[in-house]
Amino acid sequence: MAEYWYIAEGFEERVNSYLVDNGSSEVDLMFTVPEKDFNTAGKGSSEVKNLLKRLGVSSEVLRRIAVASYEAEINVAAHSKGGVMHSAVHDDFIHIRFEDEGPGIGNIEQAMIPGFSTADELVRELGFGAGLGLPNIKKNSDAMHIVSEHGSSTLVEFIIYFS
Repeated sequence: MAEYWYIAEGFEERVNSYLVDNGSSEVDLMFTVPEKDFNTAGKGSSEVKNLLKRLGVSSEVLRRIAVASYEAEINVAAHSKGGVMHSAVHDDFIHIRFEDEGPGIGNIEQAMIPGFSTADELVRELGFGAGLGLPNIKKNSDAMHIVSEHGSSTLVEFIIYFS
């Protein structure tokens, strides 16, 4: 099982404190992400964004959350046999996890390189699969964690602070 961690500079203490304490969330949402269903993929991200907008989260933070969650949701639809999006809204941040049903990422470090893609022809024909999903999640997150291996499921999770 391979693992990848990224924590943005200045967020180490906050992220590590949350990971140790893992306090309860204010709101939990769950969405199913079906395989190759690009009409449904993105709806979970949109619902989360709309909820956070109603809660008064700034537009800049909303944009980052929307980009990261949409990229992850499309990745699940495009590259896996489907999965689930779990969103935990806390007082000052959101923790979003995507768990899929395989086939896994053979080389996470390679998958983090902008432009690298394993998308099939159907996904590319639909305009996806440019190899920017994981790099865009990292770019828009304060922390990102991936656990996967070829032939198994994948966990992609990230944390974005509201301030």
